[in-house]
Amino acid sequence: MDNRFVERLWRSLKYEDIYLRGYEHGLELRRGVGNWFGDYNERRPHQALGYATPAEVYRTPESHGAKPASWA
Repeated sequence: MDNRFVERLWRSLKYEDIYLRGYEHGLELRRGVGNWFGDYNERRPHQALGYATPAEVYRTPESHGAKPASWA
């Protein structure tokens, strides 16, 4: 199950950034991928997260319905 999410993430990265930009060298690719992940985590709302960003859910999980683990 976890592999599906990772594969989908990489597919999104390739089709939304790498294939469109056609980076010429590694440094350019590193910067571009870093920018894409920044947008993906900080500015792009996700339907599965109730249209919150991953960063919002990570920083304030309680406000998005997460409960502390029972062993904590």
